[in-house]
Amino acid sequence: MQETKEIRDKVVLVGLNSPVLKKEETATEDTLDELSALVETAGGETVGIVLQNRNAPDPRTFIGEGKCAEVKLYCENTEATMVIFDNDLSPSQLRVLTELLGVQVLDRCGLILDIFAQRARTREGRLQVELAQYQYLLPRLTGMWTHLERQAGTSGSGPIGSKGPGETQLETDRRHIHRKIDKLREDLEDVRRVRNTQRRQRQKNEVPVVALVGYTNAGKSTLLNQLTGAGIPANNRLFDTLDTTSRLLAVNDTLNVVLSDTVGFIRKLPHQLVEAFKATLEELEYADLLLHVIDVSSPDWQTQAQVVEKLILELGAGELPRIDVFNKSDRVAAGDILPHGEDICSISAKTGEGVDKLLDMIARRLDKGSRRVTLHLPYDQGGLLDTLYKEARVEAVEYGETIDVTAVCGPRTLGRVAAFIDG
Repeated sequence: MQETKEIRDKVVLVGLNSPVLKKEETATEDTLDELSALVETAGGETVGIVLQNRNAPDPRTFIGEGKCAEVKLYCENTEATMVIFDNDLSPSQLRVLTELLGVQVLDRCGLILDIFAQRARTREGRLQVELAQYQYLLPRLTGMWTHLERQAGTSGSGPIGSKGPGETQLETDRRHIHRKIDKLREDLEDVRRVRNTQRRQRQKNEVPVVALVGYTNAGKSTLLNQLTGAGIPANNRLFDTLDTTSRLLAVNDTLNVVLSDTVGFIRKLPHQLVEAFKATLEELEYADLLLHVIDVSSPDWQTQAQVVEKLILELGAGELPRIDVFNKSDRVAAGDILPHGEDICSISAKTGEGVDKLLDMIARRLDKGSRRVTLHLPYDQGGLLDTLYKEARVEAVEYGETIDVTAVCGPRTLGRVAAFIDG
């Protein structure tokens, strides 16, 4: 019997295209298609799409009273339970639209936060999502509690004698959320401290870090699996990976790297999430090499690549060495010319095509002259074995007339043990 997937909500998508909005804030057919994919990731079903062209957003309803009536009728005809806007809405607009349409109203930012809340698995991921949710909620409290302000007269315009003692529910909630945000930031600082300790250990061991970055659903997890056999779930849906995954990758006989898979980027990424995910994405600052994975089979790949470029710069990683990895080349039509260049590699993470060339490119950039050597250490030089365990990759140790060690050493360590190298 075929398993049926439970649909959380039937959703009508609404977007406003206006010349007064910035390019990244306006809605288009492409961004609405992406929003529909986000709805599917969240477990909903898109039952209709409305794209409104308007000179300027309506301050009260964003899309205008007439279009609101049209969307309300659309919801009734399709039995929709939710309307999601592709644009950011103000707290008062959210409240007014919910009243007018008679169903729950969400904007793109709220939807992305919901997906992140569903998918975060590690403690760090959950902390980051919770922080982003509270930062999103804080400015929206005023709109949510307006009815209580009117009731209790706390706005100062109520009748004489109607102002109650103490603080309003709005002030109480606001104070509570500020406390929660402070606590979450403290917890995330603890996570950062642990991460810094791990990073220092890697640097001491001279293990380079390679970070996978790219647009959501570009195939980063599939590439990580192909390279390391990590067995990470890699599905064809947006935001399948939220928690950073790191695996050791043997690039060649003498070079090991730590390969980190990061959360996928997306256009109109809520700024709360950029801030909240700094603890995860700060890995990029300390990476020795970025692999920018691009879904070359997407007709929109150039725009997606620009979104990633912008966020890399925002995170302070713009100067890092980088290889542009054009993934899903097996899906490109025969005869189409793929991008090429010194820092470009075309691959199919799914089939493994081009992966050997990618490994060669990684090795050329990161192999700093490490060599596998056999050492014959006299017993009075046994202290050097401790040095090798700290600074090199010790593969075998045998005790005979001398301490015979097989190890992969970097140039600095080779200089210290040169006198004991076999041959």
